[in-house]
Amino acid sequence: MLTIWGRKTSSNVQALMWCVGELDLRCHRHDAGHRFGGLDTDAFRKLNPNGTIPVLQDGNNPPLWETGAILRYLANAYGGNAFWPRDPVQRAEIDKWAEWAKINVAMDFTVPVFWQVVRTAPAQQDQHAIEQAVAALDSKLELADTRLSENTYLCGSDLTLADIQLGHILYRYYDIGISRALLPNLRRYYEKLTERRPYQEHVMLSYDELRVT
Repeated sequence: MLTIWGRKTSSNVQALMWCVGELDLRCHRHDAGHRFGGLDTDAFRKLNPNGTIPVLQDGNNPPLWETGAILRYLANAYGGNAFWPRDPVQRAEIDKWAEWAKINVAMDFTVPVFWQVVRTAPAQQDQHAIEQAVAALDSKLELADTRLSENTYLCGSDLTLADIQLGHILYRYYDIGISRALLPNLRRYYEKLTERRPYQEHVMLSYDELRVT
């Protein structure tokens, strides 16, 4: 049994839970962070001395933190060959795009765009800075759009770990009030993700509790 600590409105927790859902794994999730608190307790710091979410514990194994490491663990332990190939060259291709999505997309979206649009009061928002951040993000997403002109998913015809790292950002990217570039292949890809039950259950969630008015 997997045990997970982290609130469902955390984008990193959503990536983890989506992965768990796609791999059809049983888990128990404890709400932690934001309005639930608990990250500064001695008990939680024993799980993760950084005091961040998500944290995963698989049975009696030591707890894991850092989303990318957790996702790779689950892929190694439970993923099939299509999701996380055993061939090192094929796996590296997927890992490359997973890292790209985490570093170039998630980091360029979460704080410079999502936090500024949703988690900052409208009177304090810098619209010029937001527009610049969205433009920078869209320039990265153009790479995915080009890639997706040839593939159903980021690395071929099957959903892989790379799609977890990229796709969990797209619900909020398409939902918040920003002007986006026209990226038809990315949009088609996103709409395909929205048809997946685990994506609906774990990613397409309200983030109203995070909104500052």
